[in-house]
Amino acid sequence: MHLPNIVILMEIILKGKDKPTRILRPCEARMLIDAIPKNENKDKFEALLYTGARYSELKWLYDNPKMFADKTIKIFSTKGKAVHTERYIRLNTSGQRAVNYFLRAKRNLPHYTVWDENLKRWARMANLDPTGISIKTTRKTYESWLVTGYPKKLDFIYLSQGHTKMTALDFYLMLPFTEIDMEEMKFYTDGWI
Repeated sequence: MHLPNIVILMEIILKGKDKPTRILRPCEARMLIDAIPKNENKDKFEALLYTGARYSELKWLYDNPKMFADKTIKIFSTKGKAVHTERYIRLNTSGQRAVNYFLRAKRNLPHYTVWDENLKRWARMANLDPTGISIKTTRKTYESWLVTGYPKKLDFIYLSQGHTKMTALDFYLMLPFTEIDMEEMKFYTDGWI
């Protein structure tokens, strides 16, 4: 007996005031990764996701690979108004793998406008609504997943991500993730603490 494919439509998660950023559910992240045609770009996407680094910070890391050691990346923020000008980004095993693959890439990340357009194109290829998908999506997605999975470790999370506690509370808590989302997040976040 053949069962029909069932498509469940879930609310798109957008966060932010002026130009809302898309927060991906784990199934959407997986669909997006699967739609990226080149492995090198998949590696770049996963490095951005698993580190939660700002785009400019990961570009900086490519040129400064010695700042990656074992389970951390030492970041000197490139953001003008950064809360923490120096911090350590914590990584789980998947994050360590993603960074290693990224650092072996032939080329660094492209200009952010190129990456932004690529993300939207790959989202359409994955049959995802590209609304709100931008270079900030991976960073905000991963921090949201960490906050959801490790609510008692907010201090570690916001320090690793270079935010304040208020930013973490205002932006990343109370998002409409389902029980299935929360279970699937573990694939990406387990071992972070």
